[in-house]
Amino acid sequence: MTLRWVSAGLGLSVLGLLILGAVATSAQQTSPQPHPAMPSQPQAATKPANIDRNGVLMLIRSTLLALDHANKTGNYTVLRDLGAPGFQVNTAARLAEIFVKQRGDKLDLSGVAVIDPQLSLLPQIEPNGLLHMAGFFPSVPSQVNFELLFAPVEGQWRLFGVSLSVGQSAPVAPPAPEASAAKAVVSQKQATTKPGVTSKQSAPSATH
Repeated sequence: MTLRWVSAGLGLSVLGLLILGAVATSAQQTSPQPHPAMPSQPQAATKPANIDRNGVLMLIRSTLLALDHANKTGNYTVLRDLGAPGFQVNTAARLAEIFVKQRGDKLDLSGVAVIDPQLSLLPQIEPNGLLHMAGFFPSVPSQVNFELLFAPVEGQWRLFGVSLSVGQSAPVAPPAPEASAAKAVVSQKQATTKPGVTSKQSAPSATH
């Protein structure tokens, strides 16, 4: 899987990932290491976001569909313009470089328009005021994992950071135990039957 963070804001710390500079990317997913807090400065707590389900769906879908359109057209200007000022430090050309692999793989995210996401992190407000959420779409057609950050701009939540990874869909379940047991019984009966011997003898045919 490819994990990719695109964001801005010096000193942004989310789930132990310290984002420094305009853009941070990672080739593979690793376990996050907590960023040590200063002893004299107690860490502020997150709080649930006051946003309904429809609002969450609109934010997730609009963001991923904008990214999908950008990947398909190669034009990242609209995606950049939809972001918060901190996100706009990334030029359209820079965004095109960041998502070059997804564009080359022809990743199709259009399924997010009709499939409901499953949230692994409910929308919450980080101590720095950013709206943070994470989850996945089970199949579009591959499972798409996402993590999003939004910044408040003039009364609206606008994209500040996006992390996207593509994984395999759910594995196929093994055969049911009943089916396996039935096959075992049939195999056992076949093993105990002698070749050329039938269980019943047919009655001799009558002759006239």
